[in-house]
Amino acid sequence: MTQYIGHGRVEIVERIKEINDFNELKKIEIRRQLAHEIVSIAYGFLSPLRGFMNYEEVDSVVKEMRLPNGILWPIPLIFDIIDREIREGDVIGLTYMGKPLAIIKVDEIFKYDKKYIAEKVYKTTDIKHPGVRRTLNYGDKFIGGEVWLVNKLKFNEPYNRFWLTPIQHREVFKQKGWKKIVAFQTRNVPHTGHEYLMKYAWFAANENLKVDEPRTGILVNVVIGEKRIGDYIDEAILLTHDALSKYGYISKRVHLLSFTLWDMRYAGPREAILHAIIRSNLGCTHHVFGRDHAGVGNYYSPYEAHEIFDYISEKDLLIKPIFLRENYYCPKCGGIENEILCDHKDEKQEFSGSLLRSIIMDEVKPTKMVMRPEVYDTLMRAAREYGFGNPFVTEEYLKNRRNVFELGD
Repeated sequence: MTQYIGHGRVEIVERIKEINDFNELKKIEIRRQLAHEIVSIAYGFLSPLRGFMNYEEVDSVVKEMRLPNGILWPIPLIFDIIDREIREGDVIGLTYMGKPLAIIKVDEIFKYDKKYIAEKVYKTTDIKHPGVRRTLNYGDKFIGGEVWLVNKLKFNEPYNRFWLTPIQHREVFKQKGWKKIVAFQTRNVPHTGHEYLMKYAWFAANENLKVDEPRTGILVNVVIGEKRIGDYIDEAILLTHDALSKYGYISKRVHLLSFTLWDMRYAGPREAILHAIIRSNLGCTHHVFGRDHAGVGNYYSPYEAHEIFDYISEKDLLIKPIFLRENYYCPKCGGIENEILCDHKDEKQEFSGSLLRSIIMDEVKPTKMVMRPEVYDTLMRAAREYGFGNPFVTEEYLKNRRNVFELGD
């Protein structure tokens, strides 16, 4: 299974290796972020990367948004360490939750200015920005080198229902007969505005194909990773998106749900490019980008993640962006519109995330014009089963949540 990105031929392969002498290696116990990134590297989500970046690669990505070989890549992927007895050339065993996960061949140990990374990647050094805070909290040194998984992953419920590797995504697309696949990025429970965006994107991606032949599919690819207090719990996001097709609001003939392990950096336009690369690796042909895609606070303008694609050549990115504006419910039109499509802006009812959350917190069922009743019911069931009675992330959830996956002995 191969794919062409930019100027290089990129193999999408599963980087898994048998190693019998793991116990003889030096060990590092890694945090969840690095574990998730290793899994994503190993299965090809982050192709063409085969490991964590060296100094030259970090420097090129930070300054030019490209790898040294010219391939487009927007965010540095780095393995930080505190001073340890590790030398260049070592093969290190990486454990997660006390069990073997992977090995890394240490090609280089280096330092890089973390504040400079923040300035270039996030366009700010404000510690309130979650990506900046993450970067500045990294250790003082970095390891560059290739990684391989050495253990089997067992995904827990409900994640096991939706885990697909890039190769498996492509196999499913082929089985469904999809010629075009539009990716929908999300980290939220869906309201009817999201549903509208997906359906509109389906028509946009369908282009010259006959509408009566369902050869275009929608891939809802949920980002599973670090959570903040007040976010929707991961389990609820997956199960509520599944409810859209389960209850017929988007036909299963054109709908598929999966997830990617990645801690959001909230890097706005640069992260939009990364999302496009990941979904291109999955086999998608189109990608939806809405208002404030991958942004946070007021660090980026509302459509800055659209504008960055003006500077990206088609040969650099084998996926076609679909740009969508903010939408709202128009009571006068009786449907979902945006400021370009109708002239009733003064009467609009916005899909306010904070308002919707407050309604849900009060256990008030939103109107079906805002959220499908089955989606709401699924959200509440997920809260009881996985969120300790709460559909939003709490301290209790962060402390006691079920792991996404377990490792073999």
